[in-house]
Amino acid sequence: MRPLAEDTSPEAEQVLIELWRKAPPTRKFTLILDTTRALQEFMFAGLRERFPCDSPNRLQYRFAELWLGSELARQAYGVMANDS
Repeated sequence: MRPLAEDTSPEAEQVLIELWRKAPPTRKFTLILDTTRALQEFMFAGLRERFPCDSPNRLQYRFAELWLGSELARQAYGVMANDS
């Protein structure tokens, strides 16, 4: 089997896989939710750094474009006034 991560030993990876198999669904859900929230925070931080003059609404729209894609972001939020 191909390793999940190149920087992890096969033994460590096997331990991780077993932990995932034994974890209750609520624990798995919590880990996935926490990881998703962390990713979203990193994305927002990157947007704030790249666009420091944007309003909070514009940053939210930019985030929606990244997270949902342009078409779905426009359906959800409409078209931003300064959107070209």
